[in-house]
Amino acid sequence: MQIYRADLHMHTLLSPCGSLEMSPRTIVDTAAARGLDIIGITDHNSTRHCKVIHKLAATRNIAVLCGAEVTSSEEVHCLAFLPDFERLDLFENYLQAHMQDFPNDPEYFGDQVQVDENEEIIYQEERLLIMAIDQDIDEIERQVHALGGIFIPAHINRPAFGLISQLGFVPPDLNYDALELSRHITTKDFKKAYPELADKTFIRSSDAHYVEDIGCCYTNFYLEQPTFDEIKLALHNVGGRYVAEEK
Repeated sequence: MQIYRADLHMHTLLSPCGSLEMSPRTIVDTAAARGLDIIGITDHNSTRHCKVIHKLAATRNIAVLCGAEVTSSEEVHCLAFLPDFERLDLFENYLQAHMQDFPNDPEYFGDQVQVDENEEIIYQEERLLIMAIDQDIDEIERQVHALGGIFIPAHINRPAFGLISQLGFVPPDLNYDALELSRHITTKDFKKAYPELADKTFIRSSDAHYVEDIGCCYTNFYLEQPTFDEIKLALHNVGGRYVAEEK
């Protein structure tokens, strides 16, 4: 067992709010240079860049959690990770089926392009990815868990698009695997502010949209190996795996 450094919230150039410098190769190279062992790829409402980043990361001994940052109908951002490519494709189909038919304006919102490992454009998403899908947070959670995935409400401390800002509280019956905090607060300080959540599992992530932000905030996982199943065990503090709270 050992500690693995993980930044589980990153956007590629596919997200309209992501820098065009956030190509799959640049993300992997930067993650390696900054000592990350595990990265999470979480474009808005899309999983299209996960597979190429997974392939590139394998050559640098970096594990990848593949998923998306989904915007619920309440405009709550949620991280969803799937255990394999087959179920990742099923989740992509789910997202496509529930996206709003609202066109992107690249000049206003930014480009939404998918590239290959050589940084050649192979697809352009026409619908605006940052729009809420037509599913509420409970429906999204049930879909993720039905596919054996990991469900984590994102940056719950943020003043916008977080669970607390949108709903006013963390629903006690919401079935999440962990709660994510942004770089702007420590787990210790958040627990002081919300003692009723002190026994929950928290991760912290960069939510990187720009290359300079990759790895600026991360979570230490104590695992046997950096795999999806091991991370899931750690989130639930099972079998000696756990999330190590930052000092």
